[in-house]
Amino acid sequence: VTNFGMLGFFKYFDFFVDNVAAALATMGLPWHQPTLRILLPVGISFYTFQAMSYTIDVYKGELHARRNLLDLATFVSFFPHLVAGPIQRASFLLPQVETPRRFSVDKATSGFGLICWGFFKKLVIADNVGVIANKVFALGDPTFPLLWSGVFAFAIQIYADFSAYTDIARGTSRWLGFELTENFDHPYLARTPADFWRRWNISLSSWFRDYVYIPLGGSKAGDAKWARNVMVTFLLSGLWHGASWNYVLWGAYHGVLLVLTRARRILKPAAPAAAGRKPVVAALI
Repeated sequence: VTNFGMLGFFKYFDFFVDNVAAALATMGLPWHQPTLRILLPVGISFYTFQAMSYTIDVYKGELHARRNLLDLATFVSFFPHLVAGPIQRASFLLPQVETPRRFSVDKATSGFGLICWGFFKKLVIADNVGVIANKVFALGDPTFPLLWSGVFAFAIQIYADFSAYTDIARGTSRWLGFELTENFDHPYLARTPADFWRRWNISLSSWFRDYVYIPLGGSKAGDAKWARNVMVTFLLSGLWHGASWNYVLWGAYHGVLLVLTRARRILKPAAPAAAGRKPVVAALI
């Protein structure tokens, strides 16, 4: 309650007040909005989720409570990944905080390589294709092929930009003796929406899977409850990305994609088994 209360106040107070004012205005009820304007602390979404992973894991008995406040504070506010992740679990990063570290030439070298690769993706790839995307989207009436070129340029930009930050964060962490989890696994090679979310922003996807989707029942419930669990998870994920209805609709869009692909797989007729051979049970049932 404390962690989510702070996140909700700082990140969603203005969003809630603006929507209440708009709803009352449509009903003809005058209401003066409070003059309080909340400044969003940098990185609050990320370190809130890290603190929550510690709290939940301790509650579930998967992690023992720590008694060293400095170690816990270092885990929650570890600065290389504080602004854009990847989100770390307490069970993964906290033992590294508590373990003595020594300088390693091999880790420093590999970390430097990650940092250089990250800067290359950001400055050479993302920033340059971003110019193309911005020019296309600024056009008043772009042609269909031109519009799609802007879409593909933006897809490359957002991936190169986000994964670049992850590489830089992982590289600088190695200099300090820490290892962070990978956050991307060739997401644009995914074959299905579910496969995409196993490859894109892995730390956030797995966080929502373990702390929202599975506690709701996951895929063990019936199809209707499974669809509900997916939609709730993605709606919350969209709202986490930003206090705007655009992000909520973005989460709903991806949730519907997963539900529809699951429905298509269920409704698809099974292929007949070859003569003389036993049918093989698919691993993803």
